[in-house]
Amino acid sequence: MHNEGLVAQARERVIESVARNMHLYGVSPSIGRIYGTLYFENRPMTLDELKEELEMSKTSMSTGVRTLLELNMVEKVWRKGERKDLYQVKNDWYQNFIDRFTTQWRKGTQMNLDASVKSMRDLQAAIADTDDEETAQRAKDHLERITYAIEYYNWLNQVIDLFESRKIFDLTEHKEE
Repeated sequence: MHNEGLVAQARERVIESVARNMHLYGVSPSIGRIYGTLYFENRPMTLDELKEELEMSKTSMSTGVRTLLELNMVEKVWRKGERKDLYQVKNDWYQNFIDRFTTQWRKGTQMNLDASVKSMRDLQAAIADTDDEETAQRAKDHLERITYAIEYYNWLNQVIDLFESRKIFDLTEHKEE
């Protein structure tokens, strides 16, 4: 009996940790609990089964599962003879990470890169068109900082490319499920 309690405690500790960290994926802890439950059950579950397990409303459960589907962290599966929708975790956490974060990184990097390039052009125009040495120096200082930022964004794009091409796995150890 004691061992059953330890197993349940270990499971709940990990589920709670996953739930607390789901903000990294832009979702609430309750959605993390759904994910953690599906992960540890290691079998497809219906919304009713999840509702019963987590004691959440069917509306919350439906919204949470839909969010996990959109994040590509769970998938709908079919089982012969089952009329209700079944959901299970997509077990490739590496791909989940790549899908979620590279999209965000790429979007943020491109936005910053676009703003930096535009500002660089404006600063170059200001330097070429001013007689005020103080303004020219401030523009040159800004230009130097923006040039550094652009170098960083270009590097970050290379890092993102490593993830998207999965070449990152040539450089790191990882375990496929």
